[in-house]
Amino acid sequence: MSESPIDALPVRLLNVFISPGRVMNQLAERPAWLGVLMLTTLISAITAALIPPELIYETLRQQLIEQGVSVEDFGEAQLNVLRYGRIPGAVVGTLLLQFGIAALYSVIFTFVLGDDGRYSQYLAAVSHGWFIPVLIGVLLLPLVIQTENLELRLTVDVFIAGFFEPGFVRNVAKLLDLTVIWSILVIAQGAHAIDRRRSFASAAAVMLTIFFVYAIGVGLLQTR
Repeated sequence: MSESPIDALPVRLLNVFISPGRVMNQLAERPAWLGVLMLTTLISAITAALIPPELIYETLRQQLIEQGVSVEDFGEAQLNVLRYGRIPGAVVGTLLLQFGIAALYSVIFTFVLGDDGRYSQYLAAVSHGWFIPVLIGVLLLPLVIQTENLELRLTVDVFIAGFFEPGFVRNVAKLLDLTVIWSILVIAQGAHAIDRRRSFASAAAVMLTIFFVYAIGVGLLQTR
């Protein structure tokens, strides 16, 4: 039995936004991931290159000061690391993130929950879903540079900042990026397409729980 044709990469990326069910059904049957993985890595590298290293340096310096860490030794050497290392770091980080998340989902759904899925299928779903926060990050980049605010993202904190003082709740809210949640829901559609016994709702619940546990854990560490 021949496989159904799969849409070209530009069409798949468009469908990630307007018809995620269609693209995930195709990827479940033909798990294409290399092209979109290379594209998101390239975009991440270009984004890192466009961010002034001095802005990253000052942001990190202020974060260390807020945490009560001495910044006496935080100088030219660290700035050079950011200047020359931010692009390779973005490339490696993007690759590790997508391969790692796909491995995590593969282990949980296939080996723990007993779904019929392969790593390549989850990698295809993750790489396409991750295009959402990557693209929106590029669209926000001019505003980030203009405001000199590297933490400018579409997070839950944007909506609750006026109601809560800085602390644990705000720390967690800053980690709850709405574009990442959107991508998780798209990837959950992929888990449903990979094994039809797995409903979209249950897949989304598992993935969102993992994300929320991560945010709460990091939020606790930041509050200490």
